[in-house]
Amino acid sequence: MSVSTFWICMLGTLALSQAAPTIAPTISPDDQTQAEDYLYQFYSDIGVSNTTSRSLVRARNITEDLETMQAFFGLEVTGSLNNETLEVMKAPRCGVTDISKYGHFQGRPKWQKSLITYRITQYTPDLSQREVDATIAQAFQLYSDVIPLNFKQISSGTADIMILFKGGYHGDFYPFDGAGGVLAHANSPGRGQGGDTHFDDDETWTLTRRGVNLLLVAAHEFGHALGLDHSRDRRALMYPTYQYVNTNGYKLPDDDTNGVQALYGSRTPKPKPPPTSAPEPDPEDPEDPDPLPNPGAEKCSRSLVFDAATSIRGDLFFFKNGYYWRKGRSINGIRLVKVPAKWGQINQVDAAYEVPNEDRFFVFEDRQYWGVNSRSKRKISGYPKPLTNLGLPSWVSKVDAAVYVTSTRKTLIFAKNQYWSYDEARNQMDYGYPRYITQDFPGIGSRVDAAFENYGYLYFSNGARQTEYYLPYRRVIRVLLNYGWLDCY
Repeated sequence: MSVSTFWICMLGTLALSQAAPTIAPTISPDDQTQAEDYLYQFYSDIGVSNTTSRSLVRARNITEDLETMQAFFGLEVTGSLNNETLEVMKAPRCGVTDISKYGHFQGRPKWQKSLITYRITQYTPDLSQREVDATIAQAFQLYSDVIPLNFKQISSGTADIMILFKGGYHGDFYPFDGAGGVLAHANSPGRGQGGDTHFDDDETWTLTRRGVNLLLVAAHEFGHALGLDHSRDRRALMYPTYQYVNTNGYKLPDDDTNGVQALYGSRTPKPKPPPTSAPEPDPEDPEDPDPLPNPGAEKCSRSLVFDAATSIRGDLFFFKNGYYWRKGRSINGIRLVKVPAKWGQINQVDAAYEVPNEDRFFVFEDRQYWGVNSRSKRKISGYPKPLTNLGLPSWVSKVDAAVYVTSTRKTLIFAKNQYWSYDEARNQMDYGYPRYITQDFPGIGSRVDAAFENYGYLYFSNGARQTEYYLPYRRVIRVLLNYGWLDCY
């Protein structure tokens, strides 16, 4: 497979001078050679084979390619080497050619099926396996949100897209070069090694702005694995140079969305089946009432405080003053629904949590709580029950927050500055509780107003402030604001 089908990204951001270019009075032999190599790699004609002699390229007139390169990066088009042009050439960048006509690889390769499998064969020690799995899934989700492709991780056999983390030589004749150089590369769609994606494990992979952000690099790589080439739009994910952006609530930029939809089309909502004589709630979109109007500026206020939050069958529900916002994967935008219109005698939700493997979730109001079926969203008979039924002491008049932790299969219940651990399998509280929040969860504050789990991370809200927390390490990953989940930018 031609090296031009690989995306090779190097760490760094590109700073372009706004001043008029200054013609270098003399060009050193090393600079001249580097410039010719740069133009050969990134701006020589499409279709030039890898066996083409570089001496032949150097022998021909490079002015045209130089002008193309200067125009691409917004430099003054002079056709001559100057200080500004050399500065850009020396900046770290990605290794795919910049002369793709439509932002797709030559021949517009793409996957010819709707379900794409992937397998991670080697992990990085910089992050836990759970963190890597969740981040890779999130990167693929950016695309499946906008095109009719689905991605599934498998743990054995050969997947459509094979993924690994390894430094140096790793079996594909394109060895990595150590920390700070090449970050990763990926094949364009096709059989065999098509779509395969490799990450340089000599880099420091993170989920923040420090080191190299795995979500941003993986999402860029998977763009190439789906058939996208580079974009000239500086705001696009597929722009040639790596630069960190805030990944909280990150969505595929418009330019990248347009490019991938040009290959695969747009994802359309699943049509609802025709009604029968005994209609059943639609599990894909079970909201019976029409969504209410946006209540105003509070939704996107930086001081927004949640009463409660939970995930329900992959969607996120955020409760506030007797309403909830629903952020769903199968619906467009954020829906606002009045709680009593959905669940009758429940007026305001103080806390909520889901037990996914049992298809049920619970909502709390004052001294009682209800069980609800996750599929039908109908209340389970036998409720409400008093808080003491869970083993909470009688002095607890209100639960502030609750969250089920998938990895431990325990539910954490918060009230004031303390919390309890409830064992769902044994239907009883664990011994030794309550404990103080600050003792076991340093960094999240002394109380929790709302809590939920998403992609293996816990999110604890204290006022308008929210901490993303990784429980296995007992570590705060980053600090957010609540309103960021409601598509407010």
